[in-house]
Amino acid sequence: MPETQESAQFVKPFVYESLSSKALHFSICEIQSRMLIQDPHALDLEYTRTMMGFLLFNPDPESIAMIGLGGGSLAKFCYRHLPRARIQVVEINPHVIALRDEFHVPPNDERFTVLRGDGAQFVRLRATRPDVLMVDGFDSQGQPARLSSQRFYDDCAKMLQPDGIMVVNLHYGHISYDKHLERIRRSFNDAVLVVDDGELSNSIVFARKGHPFEQLPPGIIRPPKNLDVVAAKQLLAAFALIASALKD
Repeated sequence: MPETQESAQFVKPFVYESLSSKALHFSICEIQSRMLIQDPHALDLEYTRTMMGFLLFNPDPESIAMIGLGGGSLAKFCYRHLPRARIQVVEINPHVIALRDEFHVPPNDERFTVLRGDGAQFVRLRATRPDVLMVDGFDSQGQPARLSSQRFYDDCAKMLQPDGIMVVNLHYGHISYDKHLERIRRSFNDAVLVVDDGELSNSIVFARKGHPFEQLPPGIIRPPKNLDVVAAKQLLAAFALIASALKD
């Protein structure tokens, strides 16, 4: 994209392409997002599949808000497999948005929008009241302070519909991981479920407005009826992780 005074303040990501995948990086050490070239709408990273676990508690949301676009994995999956949902994605880095075509992110339409903006300001202004809020906002330095403060999580709780769900991707290795988790618990009156993503690198935190998460009925975990076979197959292992965390 053309360099402007405003865009110059943001780190430019780069794309690393192999024979089978295409990945978004700020540094070669960490993957921000990864897409399978033969199946660009699949969720290739384990943590993204775990984040979609909100479907166990709300299988048919009408409105989904996302903070952080990255390579658009979660946005594409929701757009394709939740056709009734309106989806708003907020991304602060214009260089990330400029790569949306590279990662097959759909164009804006009547139910899907990518907005350039600050996620903290987005939740503070509460221009929308989503059923689900997904927070996966990272920059070249990791998780920004403005997206992990007590005020931010308080604003997230106020923004959601009654019984709404926030899903946050946290890094285990962050020096303030315990502090971030405690802030989420405080904002949501301890109605929180913490799920390891299975790769020992991310912790997915589900927080519910209004009341705690209930245990799922015993027996085989079944995906929501509105999900097609392709989507359901991707999420079953993550659903099992979440059910196990609820049981524990």
